[in-house]
Amino acid sequence: MDGEAFDGVHVVELAQWVFVPVAGALLADWGADVIRVERPEGDPYRNLATQGIGTDSSGVNLSVALANRGKRSIALDLHTEEGRALLDRLLESADVFLTNFRPAALRKLGLDAEELTRRFPTLIYARGHGFGVRGPGADRPGYDSSAFWAQGGLAHILTPPEREYPISQRGAMGDRNGAMALAFGIAAALLRRQRTGTGTVVDVSLLATAMWTLSSDVLSALAGNTPRASSGRGGAVNPLVGTYRTGDGRHIQLVFLEPDRYWASFCHLIDRRDLVDDPRYIDLAARRENLQSCVAELESEFAKRTLREWEDLLSALDAPWAPVRTVEELLDDPQVVANDYIGTVDTEDGHSYSLPTGPVQLAQRPPALRRAPQHGEHTEEVLLELGCSWDRISELKDAGVIP
Repeated sequence: MDGEAFDGVHVVELAQWVFVPVAGALLADWGADVIRVERPEGDPYRNLATQGIGTDSSGVNLSVALANRGKRSIALDLHTEEGRALLDRLLESADVFLTNFRPAALRKLGLDAEELTRRFPTLIYARGHGFGVRGPGADRPGYDSSAFWAQGGLAHILTPPEREYPISQRGAMGDRNGAMALAFGIAAALLRRQRTGTGTVVDVSLLATAMWTLSSDVLSALAGNTPRASSGRGGAVNPLVGTYRTGDGRHIQLVFLEPDRYWASFCHLIDRRDLVDDPRYIDLAARRENLQSCVAELESEFAKRTLREWEDLLSALDAPWAPVRTVEELLDDPQVVANDYIGTVDTEDGHSYSLPTGPVQLAQRPPALRRAPQHGEHTEEVLLELGCSWDRISELKDAGVIP
């Protein structure tokens, strides 16, 4: 689209699965021309069946659609001399090279950071990896369930101590968070290049993403403490911060971080004025000293009303709280609808499907979503742009360089 933030930015993406491809999709959302280079047999993510949204879906592969929307796809065999030469021609006009191949594989192809930044001094070389590019784990394969969730500490800190095994993460949680960081790093590098005229290397690892996500716990550990999982119930320290169960088995999350500011108003709201003057609960210090009895009082109150009744009641209080929503409920949440957090992708055959638009909006609007490409869909189109003739394209097909 004309006037988008990354209009005129050319990205060559040599990546697979989720983490780095999602970063490419975010750049494409805002106007970048992202050419996705896939091997002749395609990205293995295209064949993943998961949660009824991958190859096990009855319609569009939504997993692939989210990770690759707005891009063009070219299929190349980079293990051939002709394939590597075509990639070099793409890189000659590229602003960004985006990859999640491991260092050893990139060196074997002559695509390591040292080589490409030497040959293309203005190129932004952006790489996503599992564990960082230095140290003994630099060449280890890393998915978000291993590098982000397990080694990154989230599985441990989010698992209740009574469980025998750590809880599992949700699909691609670390990948999509890491992708946001990588897209931000690329934007920063492009701004730096505008000022200095030189490219740079951008690095984001899933391990670092996990540590950033868990910054509060990391800070606690740095201070010599032992971070522990919370039960999730109300009032671990402050009775007005935590989750309370409603009469119909749902939950409300209170986040009254300034409890003395809200205590009297909250007690009046629930018609428990007696609690306001009770010396056991007169201020935060007293409520902390009598934590269990205070939490018990609130648990008893929350059990008297349904979730809907609590939503109606708490809407009159100018304080931070929220219902614990199911994911299905999110689809019709008034705030989700009003802010266009779910968008529609229209396809050429008249069909459409929905995807999350992403957390970033520019000019008070989300990006206009475009469909993901089929495997190698734009191979001929891109080769023609590189100056290849139809005869040359036929030769490349006969040689197996392109499918």
